[in-house]
Amino acid sequence: MGLLGLVLSLPLVAAGLDFSYHHTAELEAFLREVRANHSSITHLYSIGKSVEGRHLWVLALGRFPTQHKIGIPEFKYVANMHGDEAVGREMLLHLIDFLVTSYQHDPVITKLIDSTRIHIMPSMNPDGFEATEQPRCYPSQGRNNKNGADLNRNFPDGFISNPYTIQPETQAVMDWIKTETFVLSANLHGGSLVASYPFDNGNSVTITSDGISQTLDNDVFVHLAKTYSTSHTTMYNKQGCTTGDHFTDGITNGFAWYQVEGGMQDYNYIWGQCFEITLELSCCKYPPKEELPSFWSDNKMALIEYIKQVHLGVKGRVLDKDEEPISDVIVETRGRRHVCPYRTNKDGEYYLLLLPGVYVLNATAPGYKSVFQILNVPDGTEYFSALTYDFILPDVSAAPKFVSCPTTPRYTENTSTILKPTVNILILINILYAVFR
Repeated sequence: MGLLGLVLSLPLVAAGLDFSYHHTAELEAFLREVRANHSSITHLYSIGKSVEGRHLWVLALGRFPTQHKIGIPEFKYVANMHGDEAVGREMLLHLIDFLVTSYQHDPVITKLIDSTRIHIMPSMNPDGFEATEQPRCYPSQGRNNKNGADLNRNFPDGFISNPYTIQPETQAVMDWIKTETFVLSANLHGGSLVASYPFDNGNSVTITSDGISQTLDNDVFVHLAKTYSTSHTTMYNKQGCTTGDHFTDGITNGFAWYQVEGGMQDYNYIWGQCFEITLELSCCKYPPKEELPSFWSDNKMALIEYIKQVHLGVKGRVLDKDEEPISDVIVETRGRRHVCPYRTNKDGEYYLLLLPGVYVLNATAPGYKSVFQILNVPDGTEYFSALTYDFILPDVSAAPKFVSCPTTPRYTENTSTILKPTVNILILINILYAVFR
């Protein structure tokens, strides 16, 4: 039996957590109990409060749960941002219980927790959940927050100037993204059965002839979405939940499905340097609690396999000649220049999600000469670690100067970096592949 087989052979029902819907007091009690019983690998914290004053709780799991450690990527799951979409909320509670009870008993889970800092937010919209009638497939209320705002239309948009008032829950998540070096994320929803990937919005720069709003990292996003859908029991072969929905392999580009302005997954990718997809887990938004064991069985393996993808690609640091870290360095892959450049954090760290292959990386900082490096990138998920490569920037007279990300980056005709790489770049990559394969 392989490692994944061991994971799946563990008991389905999580000890100590029943299959029912857990309201705010019950959810908080469960999280506090987990923290108390598994203090060496968990850390419970709140990123802020909802309109009605409920905490937005997050449980972090890892070998160093209370703080970021150099070389260990940060991952997050967020559920219940639409308060009436309740399945994801319960799946994350059962995921927490499964992870902590499997640690030091199952080799896959142990390696995953030791090599990753996993943040789990069961509910981004606790006010909406408490206002929802239960159980009901299509509740008439509870989707929005207490102020009546749809939180998945409330983030700054990379294509338009959306004049919405940022809600407390949205601002809390935006601040959270700024304080952590998140690499990969997923947002759990309900109302369909599909894995959706960015962009949710688009314009003439990003929209292809087949109606997809394509990111620079489309290959990675398709892989991420397929990882979840094919690891799910049924998602990969479903037609969707409504007439006309047909999702090949159980995935869809967000914009190709329907346009969303101010969505959270686009915000993560553009501003947060974090790859996020949206997971629609159930046709019925708030199904009877008796169906929750089946949903857990369907999603258990997929939730684990998706976390492992945080170890794709390349990671490392940018250092000066004295091996001191340099922050705010732009580290990019040739042909993948983001409109809001991905930069090193205060420890000089960078993380780039890439599929296996040969790539040219470029590290650039004001006051330093650019450094290029050709890397043959393996599949790091097998070893729970991305390829590690540290850049050493040569000494120059000018000191680096911090350059923040623009507050309103826009995809315009003058920044058409979404388009395919030039023929010369493609030729170079082919030559490098022939050399390094």
